[in-house]
Parts: sequence; C-alpha cells; structure tokens
Amino acid sequence: MSTWIIPYMKQHRGRMLLTVLFGALGVGSSAMLLFISGYLISKSALRPENIMVVYVPIVAVRLFSISQSTMRYLERLIGHDIILRIVEKMRTRLYKVLEPQALFLRSRYKTGNLLSMLSDDIEHLQDFYLKTVFPSILSLFIYGLLIGVLGLFDWVFALLMALTLGVIVFLIPFLFSKITRRKYIALKNERNKLYEQLTDAVFGLSDWIASGRTKTFLTNYQNDEHALMETEKKIQRFRHMRSGFIQLVIGVSVILMIIWTGGEAEAGRIAPTVIAAFTLMMLSITDALAPTSEAIEHIPTYEESLRRLEKIENTAIPVGTQLVKVKDIEKEKRVIPGNTLSTFDNKSMIHLENVSYRYPESTETVLQNISVTIKAGKKVAILGRSGVGKSTLLKLLTGALQPTTGTILLAGQEANQALLSTSISILNQKSHLFDTTVGNNIRIGRPEASEEDIWRVVEQARLHRLLSSLPLGLKTPMEEMGHRFSGGERQRIAFARVLLQETPIVIFDEPTIGLDPKTEHALLQTMFSAAKEKTVVWVTHHLAGIEQMDEIIFLEDGGIQLQGTHDELMATSSKYRALYKMDRGI
Repeated sequence: MSTWIIPYMKQHRGRMLLTVLFGALGVGSSAMLLFISGYLISKSALRPENIMVVYVPIVAVRLFSISQSTMRYLERLIGHDIILRIVEKMRTRLYKVLEPQALFLRSRYKTGNLLSMLSDDIEHLQDFYLKTVFPSILSLFIYGLLIGVLGLFDWVFALLMALTLGVIVFLIPFLFSKITRRKYIALKNERNKLYEQLTDAVFGLSDWIASGRTKTFLTNYQNDEHALMETEKKIQRFRHMRSGFIQLVIGVSVILMIIWTGGEAEAGRIAPTVIAAFTLMMLSITDALAPTSEAIEHIPTYEESLRRLEKIENTAIPVGTQLVKVKDIEKEKRVIPGNTLSTFDNKSMIHLENVSYRYPESTETVLQNISVTIKAGKKVAILGRSGVGKSTLLKLLTGALQPTTGTILLAGQEANQALLSTSISILNQKSHLFDTTVGNNIRIGRPEASEEDIWRVVEQARLHRLLSSLPLGLKTPMEEMGHRFSGGERQRIAFARVLLQETPIVIFDEPTIGLDPKTEHALLQTMFSAAKEKTVVWVTHHLAGIEQMDEIIFLEDGGIQLQGTHDELMATSSKYRALYKMDRGI
C-alpha cells in the first residue's frame, strides 16, 4: 500500500491539508449558520423591543450561508485538483510498469484483466482520496474539536458525547467493515470476471455465432451478472441498516444535547435562547461525522486494487540469466553508450557469437551456440518449425531478452531495447492499427514526419493508387483494428509505418501469414524492393520468395542445422529440397 498511496500523500500533503482546512471551515460555517439561526429564532420569539438586537445575527446568517457554499466549493476544487494530479501520475506509472512487459503481456494477462486494471483499479484509488482519506480526516478533526469545545462547558457531558458520537466515528465503521469485507472482495472479483468474459466473447464473437452457441454464452453471462447484482443488493441492505443505526445515534445525540442545554439554562449557566442554537448545531456536526462509515467500508476494494497493481509491479521478467522485477528495471535502466545504428548506415551489421539462451524458469536451452554474421544490406531468412526458437532469437536481437551466454552486437553495439525504433523496425504478423486515420497510423513511425514523407513511404509500399482513389486520402478512417481495409492492405499500411522509421535494420516476423498466395507474393515483392538498401532479417516457415534471400538459416534443436544461399542448399541438402518442393507444391 505504501508505494501506491503514501508517496503521493507526501508529495501533495500541502494541498491535502488545505482541502481538509476548507472542509473544516465549511462544516464550521454550516454549524455556525444553524447555531445563529437557532439563536435568532429563539431571540425573535421573545419579541425584542429593538430590531438592532437581532440585526447582527441576521447579518451573520447571511455571512455564514455564503461562507458555507464558498468553503465547500474550494474544498472540492482543491480536492479534485489533487486527485487529477495523482491519477495522472498513477496512470503514467502503470504504463511504465506495463511497457517493459510489452512482449510478454499476451502470455501473462488476459485482455479483460488489463482493462479492469486500467479502468477500475485506478478509479478505485481515485475514490480512496475523495471518499476515504478526506472525509475520515475531516470527521476525526470535527469530532475532536466538538468534544474539546463541550469540555470547556462540562467535561462529564463532553465524555458522554464522545462515547455517543464515537459509535458513529469508530464502532459502526469497524463493525460494518468487518461484516461487508468479504462481500466487497467478492464483488470486485465478480466484476473482474465479467470483464474477462465479455472481452473474451467480443474477440471470439464470430466463433460463438458460427458455432450457434450465442444463447449459451448470453445465458451464462446473465447468470454471472445476476450473481453480481445479488451481491450488490446484499451490500445495499447492509448500507440501509448502517444508515438506520447512524440516524438512531444522531437522534440520541440531539436528545442528549437538548437535555444538557435545558439543564444548563435552568442552572443559569447559559441563556435559554441558545438551547435551540446548540441543538440545531448538532445536526450539522453529525452530518459531517456520518460519512465516516461509508469512507471505511470501501477499504477492502482499495486493498484488492492495490494488490493487483503491486502484483504487476513485482512481476519478474527475464533479463539475461536472471528474473528482474519490473519496478527495479526503471531504477537500474541503462542505455549502452554510443550512437544509434542510423549513424552506421554504411557498415551496419548483426553479429551473434556463441549465443545461447535458456528461460530463467526452465531447464531447457532454447538456443545453443548460435554464431551468425550478417553484413550490411544483406537479406537473411530464418526458417524453422514452430517452437524451435525463432521468436526467442528475435527478442534477443531487439534487446528484449539478453543471452544466457554469448554476445549480440548490432553495428558494434550490444543489443538493447534503446536501439529499438531508432535502429531496428519490426513488421509483425498482425501489426496493430489504431482507430484513427491512415495518415496517423503511418505517422506513428515518425511523429514529426511531413506530409511529403508519408506520401513517399506510401508510394514505396505500393499504396499510392489505393489511397489516391479514396475521397479522404490519408485522412481515411481505419476503423477499429483496421477493418476498413483488407488483410494485405493493412500489412502494407503497417509496412509504410516501418519504412517511415528509416532504420538500417528491418525485421519481418512472418508478415504474410494468413494471406492468399497472390497477395502474399505481391506483398513480398513490395517489401523486398522497398527494403533493398536495408539489412533484412525475415523470420518465416513458408518458403515463398525464399529465392530472393542472400542467405538462409535453418534452425532445429536449438542450433543452426542448415546455412547457405538458396542455390547452395538446393544443391547440397536433400532436406531443404524436400521442404522447398513440398512448400511450392512441386
């Protein structure tokens, strides 16, 4: 809790104290408004002979009515300003926690789980300050101040009121938080479950429809939603019970105040005209104390949100041969000194020397003693069956993983994530296209790029004719996941984004998977033609276009089994010949 709560409270303690101060002044103004109103009513009932006797109380009523609204407004203004500042920092922090795990997110978290964290958990922590911290501190302050003031008149009665109001401030919040704790945790878990089910169903909607089981899903989802509503109803019933107890205690405290002030007036220690004043004042004060119980009851929800956030922050990802917690990566983050690869355009190369890799939690070595040198401007294809280590090799090249043993150099520099985007660009199997315009999607590759730069890469990606035929051109909306365009067109737009980055090394990670042969062939020709002056690493298990590669590397059993040009392998390797003929249908 300390890492997600305490630092922000310390950072904004000045504003928080100011918020509590204005809150206390608001309650004080409200209390004085009712106090003077009670006195004014009582004094006016005695029909004073001179209007000046009640003139000052009349002016004070106006003053405190204005002051009450002003102080409450300032309290909320400053309070929400603090919250917006804190939430902005929390969201940035959560992004920085997720960023190092970007390559591992899909294997570790469900989409619904991530959505729940980004929406619910951060929002809950926002409510922690607004609905728990501020009201609790204000209630304790008002409670202590009231008992202190009453102690100046009668310490015995002050003690009695301390015990009575202590039921509202301490006993009821404690008891009901214990009773509802499990229900709030269950409610939070049920909501998270619904998030996961709904996102999973949306992504697989076509399969639900194709299988004819949409009714089954809807029935199950409605049952889970009904269970969630039942939990909410149970919590709501407890809230009604709690409110009833609080109102009962408020009524008792008001009656006690009437009895005490009546006795004090009869003894001549206070004027009879302030009996109503003290009584009405109690209504305002108890109204400020009542939210304490509601402030405390949500703590289990906050704890669950904090637990989830801290779990992500304490997640370990592989760095070299060790597992390093994500929160420690930012502290220890270092950038390898030197220029980016873009300054080595004439001699950029990739060099792997005796590279081996084993995942920290595994005993199996994925890659073993890989040694490869790729000269600048060369085109290299990496082949191998699924699970042989092609994706791991890509992560090593991009610096997402560090080799267990061996060295990876990119233009003489040790591979690290600082080189990604500035020196290495990647075209994935399914590059994400955002729900914005075509131009904005391409401009992600280089935000400062001009319109001419974008049209240049559009031409290179062979999209010029398509976009020119559209009324809005580059301003054409992509729609969600790029569904406005076909699969081949989406990959060309993603490829234009890669070209706009102008990196000397380009990695193609099976970018043509799922495309028909004709579209695949056209896209490969476009990619190889546009990247002819770049160093290209092409990961594939499909041999279409393989003849255009300068070198082919075939991975198997964690090592390089075959290596050479297409012609060399066709002449010397029966296995390669068989794979090539099978792939080409010869």
